[in-house]
Amino acid sequence: MNRDDTPPLPASARGTQIALIFALVAERLTAYYEHGQWLTDAQGASLAGDWLNRTKRSLPLADRKHLSALSDDLARQIAASLSREAGLYTAHEMQESLDANYASEIGSTLMLECERVLDAAQPDQVPPA
Repeated sequence: MNRDDTPPLPASARGTQIALIFALVAERLTAYYEHGQWLTDAQGASLAGDWLNRTKRSLPLADRKHLSALSDDLARQIAASLSREAGLYTAHEMQESLDANYASEIGSTLMLECERVLDAAQPDQVPPA
């Protein structure tokens, strides 16, 4: 069966948002370490739209921009706390972790951090039990 014909796994809106923040942080760190430039929020929102299209999901532009801004903040925090070598390794691990078949302690830890960032940005929402 062609992989493109396979329907996406069901995902909660929250899970999609967390995964999107993670994917955007990975892209932002990769761009920063490979090209020495940070992506703009508009570039991040555009990448978010591309990622959502590939996974056959969607979010309103305002939500994509919000998640893009959250990913920018987190990517900059990560970059500020790591040496260049550690940052390159982290960006690589995050990119590899975008494949669901790749297990990474760094990827898992940063996915939890993406969840924390989303929760902190939405204090009025109660996380599911």
